[in-house]
Amino acid sequence: VQLQASGGGLVQPGGALRLQCAAPKTVGCAADMGWYRQAPGQQRAFVASVSSGGTTRYADSIEDRFTASRDNRKNMVYLQMDRLKPEDTAIYYCFVKRRVTPTYEYWGQGTQVTVSS
Repeated sequence: VQLQASGGGLVQPGGALRLQCAAPKTVGCAADMGWYRQAPGQQRAFVASVSSGGTTRYADSIEDRFTASRDNRKNMVYLQMDRLKPEDTAIYYCFVKRRVTPTYEYWGQGTQVTVSS
């Protein structure tokens, strides 16, 4: 199962980007969908997630600048990123993770976000 992430790019500090990720219709029910990111030389880190019921969670470092959402009809998850900073530069990976039986975890291929003047 492969998720398809898109929407990355080059943006100036203070700018905005919207990432989106499409999951196959066979996954997503009773599962969390969301985003991790990996900056150069660092481990992959949690960014945000949305449960199937719409509950969101965010990393502390996001500081209310990002908004995660999902469309269950389309099986898509989004990440609206505002007031971007250079330290947000990373490859952003979407995921879908189900913790109840049958459990599974799938990832997208990553989309590059570069924040630079």
